[in-house]
Amino acid sequence: MAATEAFDLVRQAAELSHLRIKGLMSMPPFFDDPEEARPYFRELRRIAEEINTQLIPRVEMTELSMGMSGDFEVAIEEGATLVRVGTAIFGERVYNQ
Repeated sequence: MAATEAFDLVRQAAELSHLRIKGLMSMPPFFDDPEEARPYFRELRRIAEEINTQLIPRVEMTELSMGMSGDFEVAIEEGATLVRVGTAIFGERVYNQ
């Protein structure tokens, strides 16, 4: 999703009076090197900061959900408040066929 689409989506969702938008979530492409995900995390933080400047009712960008077991350190450095580290805790998934 392009940044302009994210702004439009937040504005439209904010019109729903029973919703409170608290942040954004991103999943960058998979990279062997976590540093390659950094620009995606940095851009999401920039988008959230710009949305906050618009002072949209019921919108407060306090959460950034980004980063998984392989890149959560970089995500935290870029402002993540929520990370998904299930594989680091529980190990690889085993799929029964």
